[in-house]
Amino acid sequence: MVTVSPPKAESVTLNHDEILRYSRHLIMPEVGMEGQQKLKAARVLLIGAGGLGSPLALYLAAAGVGTLGMVDFDVVDYTNLQRQIVHSTADVGRKKLESAGEKLKAINPFVQIRPFETRLTSQNALELFQDFDIVADGTDNFPTRYLVNDACVLSGKPNVYGSIFRFEGQASVFATEQGPCYRCLYPEPPPPGLVPSCAEGGVLGILPGLVGVMQATEVVKLILGIGDPLIGRLLLVDALGMKFRELKLRKNPDCPVCGTHPTVTQLIDYNQFCGIRGEEKQPMEATIHEIEVEELKRRLDGGEDLFILDVREPHEYKIANLGGHLIPLNELPRRVHELDSSREIVAHCKMGGRSAKAVQFLRQAGFEKVYNLKGGITAWADRIDPKIPKY
Repeated sequence: MVTVSPPKAESVTLNHDEILRYSRHLIMPEVGMEGQQKLKAARVLLIGAGGLGSPLALYLAAAGVGTLGMVDFDVVDYTNLQRQIVHSTADVGRKKLESAGEKLKAINPFVQIRPFETRLTSQNALELFQDFDIVADGTDNFPTRYLVNDACVLSGKPNVYGSIFRFEGQASVFATEQGPCYRCLYPEPPPPGLVPSCAEGGVLGILPGLVGVMQATEVVKLILGIGDPLIGRLLLVDALGMKFRELKLRKNPDCPVCGTHPTVTQLIDYNQFCGIRGEEKQPMEATIHEIEVEELKRRLDGGEDLFILDVREPHEYKIANLGGHLIPLNELPRRVHELDSSREIVAHCKMGGRSAKAVQFLRQAGFEKVYNLKGGITAWADRIDPKIPKY
């Protein structure tokens, strides 16, 4: 069992208001006065104030975790509100840390909020982590997940991990002395573009609540030193079937970070580790055949014969479209005969990722006049036609 020992937990006292506030904890023998004092003395750093960070922050603040650090540099967007419950409609356009801090103080004025309005990087991670006992990872991209993991291993901080996509989520506790780290589970990042982001693939709005509450539970268990934490276990949740599965994980003695003879002894360039790897073998030309939305608008207004290829899914086409020919990306290989290689083709998707793959595929198939709409239909809505719904 891992225990976290916040500094001077035994010297922390609770006032009358706090005793009343936490009374349902205090009457539990597993928590009691001593446990609540540990919670008040604890310092937890949350990476992200979004989907997972919202339930994490709300429940840890309510539970009486004394110091909550939050790392985020984003602003609240309308598309966040479907799942990021620490923010409200009135917060759209505000910095997430300002919005979250206001709500957390309203829930529990006894909690100290330490905002860090910055992007987590290899240059600042170790310095940020040193003042905290536990790190809870609520990020949504692979470079930051590997960065959080490696920084936790190097600084000796438990990494309470969670991830979500569509209807499925994962949770575990990494980077403890006796347990595996994230790299033991995923030694290599997936090829760039293989795993779509939540912005491209979507996520059930309730799912981050399920996984974020699991993470908050693990944080509290680590602080109190009770129960069986998710060390060496990966908990998988399928919200659509409401099924939970557990995979046993083992510490990899050859892990480059937490293994017997580590080769990663300092933080590296994680964008390069996750992004450039795998792209080197792709044709360089595939990355430069793009067209800006302004140029497309000018050419369409000029009456040029351009074929607009929409590679999104049918349900996305119903939300918003440019009137183009719909062939979802996964159907493109068997429907390529529908395209005329003599015409100029402009492919687009929501933000440009899937259509870039379509352009690469078509050029390899012999289509010479095919271009990717940079930024996709989202950029078109932002810069050309605000009447187009954004999603």
